Amino acid sequence: MSDARRLITPAFVALTLSELAYFLAIGLMIPVVPLLASGPMAAGPVGVGVAVGIFSFTALVLRPFAGRLSDRLGSGRLFLIGGILFTLVIAAHLVVESYWALLIVRGALGVSDALFFVAGMAALADIAPPDRLGEALSYNSLALYLGIAFGPALGEWLLRAGNFDTAWLGALGLGCLATLFAAGVPRMKRVHAPAEPAPLIARQLIGPGLAFLAGLGGAAGFLAFATLYARDIGLNGAGTVLFVYGAVVVGCRLLFARLSDRYPAPLLSGWALINCALGLGLMSLTDTSNGLIAGAVVLGVGVTFLTPAFYREMMSRLPASQHGAAAATFSIFVDLGLGGGPILFGLIANPASIPAAFAIAAALAGLAGIAVLTSFRRAPKPG
Repeated sequence: MSDARRLITPAFVALTLSELAYFLAIGLMIPVVPLLASGPMAAGPVGVGVAVGIFSFTALVLRPFAGRLSDRLGSGRLFLIGGILFTLVIAAHLVVESYWALLIVRGALGVSDALFFVAGMAALADIAPPDRLGEALSYNSLALYLGIAFGPALGEWLLRAGNFDTAWLGALGLGCLATLFAAGVPRMKRVHAPAEPAPLIARQLIGPGLAFLAGLGGAAGFLAFATLYARDIGLNGAGTVLFVYGAVVVGCRLLFARLSDRYPAPLLSGWALINCALGLGLMSLTDTSNGLIAGAVVLGVGVTFLTPAFYREMMSRLPASQHGAAAATFSIFVDLGLGGGPILFGLIANPASIPAAFAIAAALAGLAGIAVLTSFRRAPKPG
């Protein structure tokens, strides 16, 4: 295979390992920040929510600007800057002694996340062969899954073994690793910089972004409400269901990564949405553990291809000189899906029921899938 089509290169490995260390650090902080805010800093439930949420809010607001900066400086350079800033902000946690100081460093952490995450998505598109983008994201996204899966347990272990400073030192070590690996990502200058910067949110990405949001929001709602629904139908919890779902997504992304590039991105996106709809719909109709597990498996297969397919589609709609802008818009819809899905489920489940929330999420994903497939069939074919 020619070098031009190689995917597993030193740059790709450095990018993925950097993101793994980064997301382990982010996951580590998931249990630590609420305990710090509610314990030594005596913040109430609202204060805890603000301390946790200001990070995500700041990152979401700044992602479009990070995309523009990535296109101007080069994705690899901004990726390294984001890693350095992240590490410095983690170090600042060691001297935080008040709730307001915690809010400041959490906001600064959101700034570093906007730079690091958007530049990482853009760098992936810069590094990977254009015809292997789906496969590239399938492998690369495992860094996020593994980080969020194992990071919280690491954070709790560090707290038990020492104290809050011990946890921050662990996160600091991971931040240093993330920065070290980020230095191995090529810091390429844009050869053909656009005469005018791309819009902060490109209009041609809104359609596929909304369709992606319909599927990802349903999956996020499932993750948020699976435990409550499992208890409603008489189970002790949703541990088995969530484990099966995670195993399906990770396993299928490893085994079927190359399928993500074999079919046109709109076709794969549409069928991924239909699969998500079927899984969510099945869970809305069941009141047994086997039914819930079956729905999780079907949903997991859909999610396996959902993100890689829409990543391909959205990155291909802008020229290479605007990979940063495309990555920023893609990451915004990731944030909206992961944050908005549980909110939508809650708004539906409160007056109705959790199965009703599953059913409406299934309908939204199904309609989005039909719209994507219909648009693909109507699109003019080359030649």
